[in-house]
Amino acid sequence: MTRGGGAVACGHPVTCRAAEDVLRAGGNAFDAVAAALWTACVAEPVLASVGGGGFLMARPHGEEARVYDFFTHTPHRRIPPDIEDFREIQADFGAAQQGFQIGLGSAATPGMVAGIFRFHSELGTLPRQDVMAPAIEAARRGVPLNEVGAYLLQVLSPILTATPGAQAIFAPGGSLLTPGDTLRQGELAHLLEALLTEGPDLFYRGEVADKIGRACEEGGGHLTRQDFQRYRVQVRRPLSTSFRASRVWSNPAPASGGLMVAFALQMLADPRSAREAMEAPLNPVIRAARALAVTQRARLQEGLLDGLDDRRALEVLSPEILSRYRALTRQGWPATRGTTHISVVDSQGGAAAVTVSNGEGCGWMVPGTGFMLNNMLGEEDLQPGGFQRWPLAQRLTSMMAPTLVEEPDGTITVLGSGGSNRIRSALVQVLRSLLEEGVSLESAIAFPRIHVEGETLEVEGGFPSHILAELVKEWPSHRIWDGMNLFFGGVHAVRRGPDLLEAGGDPRRGGVSTLVA
Repeated sequence: MTRGGGAVACGHPVTCRAAEDVLRAGGNAFDAVAAALWTACVAEPVLASVGGGGFLMARPHGEEARVYDFFTHTPHRRIPPDIEDFREIQADFGAAQQGFQIGLGSAATPGMVAGIFRFHSELGTLPRQDVMAPAIEAARRGVPLNEVGAYLLQVLSPILTATPGAQAIFAPGGSLLTPGDTLRQGELAHLLEALLTEGPDLFYRGEVADKIGRACEEGGGHLTRQDFQRYRVQVRRPLSTSFRASRVWSNPAPASGGLMVAFALQMLADPRSAREAMEAPLNPVIRAARALAVTQRARLQEGLLDGLDDRRALEVLSPEILSRYRALTRQGWPATRGTTHISVVDSQGGAAAVTVSNGEGCGWMVPGTGFMLNNMLGEEDLQPGGFQRWPLAQRLTSMMAPTLVEEPDGTITVLGSGGSNRIRSALVQVLRSLLEEGVSLESAIAFPRIHVEGETLEVEGGFPSHILAELVKEWPSHRIWDGMNLFFGGVHAVRRGPDLLEAGGDPRRGGVSTLVA
């Protein structure tokens, strides 16, 4: 495709239209991604919420890339377990079940509102009302529920029917909404209108913080009003690495997702000579599976999870450690979450990739606001030391990894994914297809995927029989899925080069995309 004005890829048509309209009105990538984020909280409330948080990879035209960290933050105090509202539910993905902890005791301090206000004020060009208007209108009018949205309601039904407030929105009349039903969120429209007028202080120093603080004090949560007052957005330097001839920037410490992506890419970039590679060729899918498995081992043995700083992250990517783990990818591998993403590029050369999450939600709707608070303290992926053992007053780690890639000819790709532990697997496989095989963005996103968790290889349906046979032979512990599934992530990406403009939304999560002339 020839170069145009901009491109958007995200998880819902209403979210996409908000970003598109802002670009057409003369806004830049950061105006568009702000509009899309506010609207995602309306159109994709199971995945995005003002009660959650996330990360923005931002590259303004002519400037260095930076990451806005507005992820959730642990409370500054911990209440005793015997009074904590903390309980488990089972989410049913069909081929697999996964336990999640919910209740007020699972909620961390949200950063979404602070993050959007911060990056838009620093990087946007349009007035606040212009970027919030699409979300307010969508909440006021209602959003028709699509197939993916209805499926998510079914998967997380124990959470979305856990309290009367949640039932009133997601199961009015006693039954979950189904495809074609209208998701009505009048209270959320009022909250967004109030935020437009009063700004983030309403959320962090006013009525919203008061409501959450009182509910937690009375109902078994850790959060207090002081946690909201102390919350700050952090601007960080991205983690930078290379893959083939391209430069890759991703989410830095204390998040771990970007480091997982960087490490796996280095496992794929085996520096053997061409002759060695020809003498012992590997199927690309087998290579990817081994790289993902080795990354998982390194995650455990090298501490690639919590409490990292920039120095430790660079140590993990040192030649000595990479060399040791690359050897495992040649030998073979011995036996041994609710998130959404938005990518935007604009006509001036700005690029934005933002990944956000509400976990699965704690089940409790903040009264009078229309949004559900997160359950990040109940996410097993984020609590490797065990529940109730999180460090006080610290940024939670995350698998989210909004990523930017620059190829030698100047082509820029921004991408990211939802999917908890599957985020790194999805991004690594899409990047390998783009940068090694040179396929189109849509093809790279559509290829079937794999994921390694523990000793088990998860295999998405759609692989040719000969590749499937190789995978099954090397991983006796495996599970083969029927067709595409949102379990394997949702990569939404845009790509812009001298004579190229592409956008691709992941069909696994109802992804949509558009090019803006």
